[in-house]
Amino acid sequence: MNEEITVQSIIKALQKRWFFILVLTMLSVGIAAVLSFFILTPIYEAETQIIVNQKSYDNQQLVGAQNVDTDLRLINTYNVIIKSPAILSKVIDKLSLTTTPERLMNQIDVSSASNSQVVNIRVQDEKESKAVEIANTVAEVFKEEIPVLMHVDNINILSIAKASEHPAPVKPNKILNLLIGAMCGFALALLFAYIMEAFDKTIKTERDIEEILSLPVIGVVSNLEAHVRKKSKARGNP
Repeated sequence: MNEEITVQSIIKALQKRWFFILVLTMLSVGIAAVLSFFILTPIYEAETQIIVNQKSYDNQQLVGAQNVDTDLRLINTYNVIIKSPAILSKVIDKLSLTTTPERLMNQIDVSSASNSQVVNIRVQDEKESKAVEIANTVAEVFKEEIPVLMHVDNINILSIAKASEHPAPVKPNKILNLLIGAMCGFALALLFAYIMEAFDKTIKTERDIEEILSLPVIGVVSNLEAHVRKKSKARGNP
């Protein structure tokens, strides 16, 4: 008879192997908790913002709207330049960091909202103070270097990163890790329970016979020897 995965078979596995499923789920949650609270290194994030805005002069004939349009077109280019070795190498030198531009690039995320002149620079690091320092230095170096690289002077620092009194890491997400651990553990336990149930062909009750043979049980043969022994004890015979 071919086994098919049905809702009834899953419910049956849950009912018969509930303790096994519970133990494996709790074990998975425990592993996720140990990883999140004791193994994984906390990562902190700092953010600074710059605004791309061309300076206006009395003899300039460009209309303000045209300036904004020009700035918006430049933002995608600026996002690339911020994470380039031309900027990051100077940041490393300025802060005397023991890293490379490529590794530092992986710690930095640069983004801007659609049609916005504000560019967000986010830096992640194992130390919050270091993340703050890198974020602010990246913004400062970029502002200093952009007139040389692009021959424009349209960068201003809108807000600087600041250290928090009670910093909270952005990674790992402990609650999310525990939920993922519970879900994975439960799914794995359910799969094992179903496999164990599918390969367990031992007959323990009359119901097992009915399910396997699809026939009703019309009689039960009792254990005669046990019945006689029990009766003898009741009479006081050895």
